[in-house]
Order: sequence, then structure tokens, then C-alpha cells
Amino acid sequence: MSAVIGEMFNPGLYKRTQGRIARQLTFAALAMGVLVGCWSLSQTLIENHPLWRLGLPGVLALLGLWVSYRIVNIPRFADFLIAVEAEMNKVSWPSKRELYRGSAVVLVTMLLLATVLFLYDLFWRWVFADLLNIM
Repeated sequence: MSAVIGEMFNPGLYKRTQGRIARQLTFAALAMGVLVGCWSLSQTLIENHPLWRLGLPGVLALLGLWVSYRIVNIPRFADFLIAVEAEMNKVSWPSKRELYRGSAVVLVTMLLLATVLFLYDLFWRWVFADLLNIM
């Protein structure tokens, strides 16, 4: 735990050129969560404490952004993100045509399953309501 806290105050970047896209996207997701949380806090403080509306959420936003930036540079986490990006580069992505065909198969299958479940529901409703007079 002390290594993580010590890493938070290290000004350097761990393996600066590796895993840049994964780190940037992870930072963006963490930063978005922090900013949405601080915005929500500011909306709550408007009603209860109007003078604190920007002060506390602003300080927490800056602190959260700094922590988010430092988290993606902790060696163990950065190594994980580097490995994720390396594996994502190995993936063979489908072509546009394959993507459309695969999406069409999924949509048709879901519509067929929804229809079957709807028909089962109608059947059992008829059994319980008309034949057994339960409903």
C-alpha cells in the first residue's frame, strides 16, 4: 500500500511510450466518472449550501483528476494496460460486411426468441385463465 501512495507523488511517467491509447482511454473514463460525481455534488450543494457550490466540488474534481492521472502510471496497473493494448493489437477485427451480417443474425435471433416467449406467455395465460379459471 505504501508503494501505491509513494507512486502517487512520483512526478515521472512509467514506460512513457508504451500503452498510450489504453492509458489515455482509461484516464478519460476515470476522469469522466470523477467529473460527473463532482457535478452531481455541486447540484446537491446548490440546494443545501449555495456558498460551497463550486468550492468543494472544484477541489474534489482537481484532486480526482490528479489521482486518475497518477493511477494509470502506477507500474503494476500501467503494465496491465500495456498488456491490454498489446493484446488488442493482435485482434483480427471483422470487416464492415461481416459486422453487418453478424449484427443481422443477432437481431433476427432475438426477434425469433421474443416471438417464441410471447407465444409461450399467451399459451400459459390461456391455460391458467380460461381452462383453470385461476386468473
